[in-house]
Amino acid sequence: GLWLTLFFVIPLIVTVSVALQEGSLGTGYRLTLNFGIFPEAITRWNEQLLRSLLYGLIVTVLTMLIGYPMAYTIAFRGGRYKSILLLLVIMPFFTSFIIRTISWKFILADQGFFLGTLKDWGLLEQGFRLLATPVAVISGITYNFLPFVVLPLYVALEKIDYRLIEAANALYASRVQAFLRVTLPLSISGVFAATLLSFIPAVGDYINADLLGSRSETMIGNVIQTLYLTNRDYPQASALS
Repeated sequence: GLWLTLFFVIPLIVTVSVALQEGSLGTGYRLTLNFGIFPEAITRWNEQLLRSLLYGLIVTVLTMLIGYPMAYTIAFRGGRYKSILLLLVIMPFFTSFIIRTISWKFILADQGFFLGTLKDWGLLEQGFRLLATPVAVISGITYNFLPFVVLPLYVALEKIDYRLIEAANALYASRVQAFLRVTLPLSISGVFAATLLSFIPAVGDYINADLLGSRSETMIGNVIQTLYLTNRDYPQASALS
């Protein structure tokens, strides 16, 4: 309760308080209880907000499709190599988030080792590009938040008694049936946690859209950053936050 109060409730109250103020950086801000700023902010930046929600949903689905098999493999097939495999999952965290994102600019560059090689082989047209597209932004966010999905899924799957799955197979359940009737329900807490840990940060992310995208891929995080640090429009930025 103390943790949530200090790092969630109090910051949220401060943010709402700033959103309800009017004024400017020069004249100062005063609390006027301007509740109309919330629909105004949503209406003004609805495109970026909807794009962020869409990107967050796509990233959540992609990280789940990639992360669940990874976590399943580590939990049930990792054996004595579980610790090493988990280390490989979290090892990207040893590098700065920004540097990891910038590295995707080299991977997805028009003449980089990936696209450049495919173009040299004649498999892609010379004008084909991925940078400054939704694909680049979504790829970067998916990569950066994949460990947040793998770890809670692994914790949930590792707690499952594998004998339950063997019992399902012994009762003539196919692998798909055993997964849907036994494994998935028992790991649903991990799925729920992984969904929150991927969707919420993905919606608020602005680094990937800034470094890998263009103005057409601007997300709500980019708008908030600009309003706060460039325009100094604290009430509008707080309302969006």
